[in-house]
Amino acid sequence: MSMSDSTEVIVVASKVKAYIKSQGEMKTSANVLEALSNKVRSLCDEAIEAARSDGRKTVLDRDIP
Repeated sequence: MSMSDSTEVIVVASKVKAYIKSQGEMKTSANVLEALSNKVRSLCDEAIEAARSDGRKTVLDRDIP
C-alpha cells in the first residue's frame, strides 16, 4: 500500500454527513471522515487476512469482524 492510500478518505463524505445530520441534527467535522476511513481500512485489512487464512482470494461478509 502506498502512503497516499493510507491517508486518502475512502468513505463518501456526503453520505456520512447526511446520515449524521438525519440521525442527530449534527454537523460533521472533516476529521470524522479521516477517522472513519482509518476504521474502514482496518476492518478491510482484517477481512483480507481472514480470507487469506481460509485460502480464498475473495473477501466475504463473514470475513469482516
